[in-house]
Amino acid sequence: MKSNIHAIRQRKADLEKKARALLDTAAAENRDLNETEAAQYDDNLKALTANEKQLEREEKLLEIERRSGTVIDDNSTAADRAGAPIDKSKGFTSLGDMLMAVAASARTDGRHTDPRLMLAAAAGMSEAVPSDGGFLVQKDFAPEILQRTYATGQILKRVKKLPLSSNANGMKLNAIDEDSRADGSRFGGVLAYWINEADALTSTKPKFRRMELNLNKLIGLVYGTDELLSDAAALEAWVMMNLPAELAFRVEDAIFNGTGVGQPFGVLNSQAKVQVAADGTETNHYPSANDVLNMWARLWAPSLENSIASIATEGLTPGNAGQFPTAAWFVDQSVLPGLFGLTLGAGTAAILIYHPPGYFGLPGPYGQMLGLPVIPVEHCSVVGTAGDIVLADLSQYVMIDKGAPQAASSIHVKFLTDEMTFRFVYRADGQPTWKKPLTPKSGGPTLAPFVTLAAR
Repeated sequence: MKSNIHAIRQRKADLEKKARALLDTAAAENRDLNETEAAQYDDNLKALTANEKQLEREEKLLEIERRSGTVIDDNSTAADRAGAPIDKSKGFTSLGDMLMAVAASARTDGRHTDPRLMLAAAAGMSEAVPSDGGFLVQKDFAPEILQRTYATGQILKRVKKLPLSSNANGMKLNAIDEDSRADGSRFGGVLAYWINEADALTSTKPKFRRMELNLNKLIGLVYGTDELLSDAAALEAWVMMNLPAELAFRVEDAIFNGTGVGQPFGVLNSQAKVQVAADGTETNHYPSANDVLNMWARLWAPSLENSIASIATEGLTPGNAGQFPTAAWFVDQSVLPGLFGLTLGAGTAAILIYHPPGYFGLPGPYGQMLGLPVIPVEHCSVVGTAGDIVLADLSQYVMIDKGAPQAASSIHVKFLTDEMTFRFVYRADGQPTWKKPLTPKSGGPTLAPFVTLAAR
């Protein structure tokens, strides 16, 4: 038994285009339809009416088949061909099983589509048609992809992530507009003061600013060879190994270097960061001990407070909850050799600033510098350039996403190499919660949760 619902929908779209083209042509020439055009238009309307009735019948039958678990011709999975029973009215057994069904649908231009894909079809009339859109990753698998994406890198797992409702494309947040801690400026204008009995009261109020996050689209492409497509387990393993890693890399790079145009706004392009001048004593472009101390002194002090958010990343056990700050040093790997020689003092009184992994039983895979983990990432610049070492509290960076990535496929992108292309669309946005550095009450140097070192 075959379902030709996709062909009917495509026929409907073609008829609508033809009818619209006739009207648009006449309107562009500021005239009514001529006799021939009017006849064509009437024929299209009649055909559309018949098409809609046919589509309604097919949709009703398809719904009955979904409920009864009827298998549509040639949509069998590897499990079906092996003779294993499978309920077509339920979801897929694995991500690999689903991707194989998507590939089969794409190869037949939607003529043979597994009904389980229709259960997970994207909202909207055209997105269930493979040539126009695609299929959503089943809810069972989408959270796993996102979970692995957020667990892959060292940056994403540290940011503040806010949930987004199903009908929203963005979020507006009210944030305190504070750039000074001087009396009368804290929280944008709140002031508590001492008074005597019966003294008149002076009102104060906070000042707010509006933050706006709007979803941007990130595309991830995965190519599946015929060998992978013949084995659901291998296909799923390959996708789950590579896709989350690439999504995480691109999002994390945007968190550091994003322009804010069509992508998240990165901390290194933000005015919220403080850039510390080099002290001039550097060797081979490596940061000096004074550089490190000057950067540490410009970090916003609350970023040194304890947080359980970094337990998993620093290798601590649940019994040590709250023993690590939210801030960390992020460095390009080319910076690491220069950190080993950083000391305070001289001779027998010298104190190491950088402690490598394993130093005196230091937990976790990373070294420490002034009590904060030192994490090599690819999103910093090469040694000697601004951004090669970044002291950041990423809990002061907020992100939203739409949740489940949407998947679609094509046999045409890699047709000559006989590969199936799977496209995953992930929508997200992010920006620092700070708009500029903060002047402390003392009037001293500004402070921020993001501190960089100038080029040497």
